[in-house]
Amino acid sequence: MAGISGLDPASANNTEDIWGVNQVYNGLVQLNDSLQVRPCIAKKWWISDDGLTYTFILRDDVYFHDNQCFEGGKGRKVTAKDFVISFNRLYDARVSSAVSLLSNIDRTEKTGYKGFTSTNDSTFVVYLKEPLSAFLSVLTMKYFSVIPYEAPDFYGQDFRRNPVGTGPFKFKLWEEGTKLVLLKNEKYFEYDGKNRLPYLDAVTISFVKDRETAFMELLNGKYDMLSGADAFNINEVLDKNGDLQPEYNTKFILQKQNFLKTDYLGILVDENI
Repeated sequence: MAGISGLDPASANNTEDIWGVNQVYNGLVQLNDSLQVRPCIAKKWWISDDGLTYTFILRDDVYFHDNQCFEGGKGRKVTAKDFVISFNRLYDARVSSAVSLLSNIDRTEKTGYKGFTSTNDSTFVVYLKEPLSAFLSVLTMKYFSVIPYEAPDFYGQDFRRNPVGTGPFKFKLWEEGTKLVLLKNEKYFEYDGKNRLPYLDAVTISFVKDRETAFMELLNGKYDMLSGADAFNINEVLDKNGDLQPEYNTKFILQKQNFLKTDYLGILVDENI
């Protein structure tokens, strides 16, 4: 994959950054493989009859990764206040790319000029100006991940290189333009039913811009996977039905799934041309 520019969820606005951030951070809710909204750190929620107030009840077993930004280096439990701070941070255009997504948050006199509040450690409340049926889906975006206030205070501008989250993997090493190394979070809160996730002990993401080189390294066994159809020569690897060519059937496993992505075409209209 191409290089990552940063691991601060507030500025995760491209595919590469989002992929890395997704391994390190969690939000209130998440999408399943069918792109349906499901609980994450919020174990349940309810919406007011007028559609303007969202109340989230948080799990009590979610902890931030151990990091030197905490007292004694031990990660603490996530609270609703952390979400208030994380969401308010998105209004800072110096660090966030999500300002436009907050336009429907009600920070008027009606809500005490607070669009987000925590009534206690486990209750987080969001106020909207107008009902928005897609609001829960918006919250699955990585911008809305929870971070500990201690981390940006401790690292300052270097927070983008020193992520501290709650996700299945924790940060170990990042050589910009070369590789990112993440280690298993032994305290991760999600299970597959009976086994604690994740299954892998570590993940190494290599940044290889040339797709032919990346594909050859996959063939040679250096890499375990390539992500995305643009990571290889589609006409060489796949047939017209989108299945593996016969010569690759015994070498690779092809996985297909729904993918949420928006592309657009911009047309420049200039009357002087």
